Amino acid sequence: MELQQAIQELRKNEKRKFNQTIDLIVNLKGIDLRKDSINTVVSMPHAIKEKKVCGFFTKKSDLVTTISPPDFAKYKDKAELKHLVKSFDFFMASAPLMPSVATVFGKVLGPAGKMPSPQLGLVMQENDTAIKAELAKISKALKVRAKEPSIKISVAKESMSDSDITENIQAAYNAIVAVLPTKKENVRNVMIKLTMSKPLKVEMK
Repeated sequence: MELQQAIQELRKNEKRKFNQTIDLIVNLKGIDLRKDSINTVVSMPHAIKEKKVCGFFTKKSDLVTTISPPDFAKYKDKAELKHLVKSFDFFMASAPLMPSVATVFGKVLGPAGKMPSPQLGLVMQENDTAIKAELAKISKALKVRAKEPSIKISVAKESMSDSDITENIQAAYNAIVAVLPTKKENVRNVMIKLTMSKPLKVEMK
């Protein structure tokens, strides 16, 4: 089934009392996830939901929840640290603080895939211009991390237009294929679904 047709089919499902999410499922083949790390961030054409962002900065910022060095000691408590990691989608940091951020928070942020990374621009200068620019990028960023040979990510909301949904699905699919060892040869099949619907198989270009 072509993507546009599948989106129309999803819209025929029973309407729910909430704005359902549209999920993209990419089932993989020929991949050993112990050797092949599938880990990327997609810049989506259209924002899906508001992201919760926390910053490790030397002084409090009015733009994001801030954790500054005097607060670090509190997070030696494992329960506090785990709660922090679950509470935010992205973490950014002032470059000079990165060594201490890695020491105090790295053992939990790293495995969760939430460590501030220079590649993503999340390690930055500490000023409002840099923070605002990064927040604008994060609003459309989608993390993709494969822990099993099936990637399932939320790519849109049913309230979005068909064209916006199509663009988001295509962008996410292209980004996933780009990081696979043998690209499309590693894709077994692709499906989309609503939160409460059965998945539909789609043909991706």
